[in-house]
Amino acid sequence: MAKTPLGALILTSDFLFLFIVYTFSLATAKSHHFSRTLSPTNLGLKKEKLSHLHFYFHDIVSGRNPSAIKVVLPPNNASSTGFGMVAMIDDPLTVKPEISSKLVGRAQGIYASASQSEDGLLMAMNFAFMEGKYNGSGLSVLGRNVVLLTVREMPIIGGSGLFRFARGYVQARTHTYNPKTGDAVVEYDAYVLHY
Repeated sequence: MAKTPLGALILTSDFLFLFIVYTFSLATAKSHHFSRTLSPTNLGLKKEKLSHLHFYFHDIVSGRNPSAIKVVLPPNNASSTGFGMVAMIDDPLTVKPEISSKLVGRAQGIYASASQSEDGLLMAMNFAFMEGKYNGSGLSVLGRNVVLLTVREMPIIGGSGLFRFARGYVQARTHTYNPKTGDAVVEYDAYVLHY
């Protein structure tokens, strides 16, 4: 039988040791991939359902404590629509049209006058709910709101909490508008698919 040189045995045993360590590290290491496919059940998602939420949005621009504040004013030569105006909002959401009725959440975000020819707003807002099982959950709305139409429809583009993976739409109807103050109460119906 031929003798194996001692140096070859050391190299072979070192290689074998490194191979075992490398293989073990591959088997036990966490995956650091950019993306992967998951089953919805792995995230605890069950059957998708359709929920309907109904509430009133109070856009208060007057008084000592407004819930909507213009942060960008249009130039003096702007169109009659106020094109270019941007407002930041933190509007109360209530069960009934009266501001004194039960508070169920807040509409937080921005709206901007985005049309030169009609009263059309770009709405980017989150409905942050604070009532019942929806407490801490929210819906994100991004869309066009032509305020003089009887019914305006805007898409729900996502959500959080109980509304993770949400999609759907809202319908807005002006309940009351005060032309002297600019304050408005808007009735909202939200139809949302979620898990």
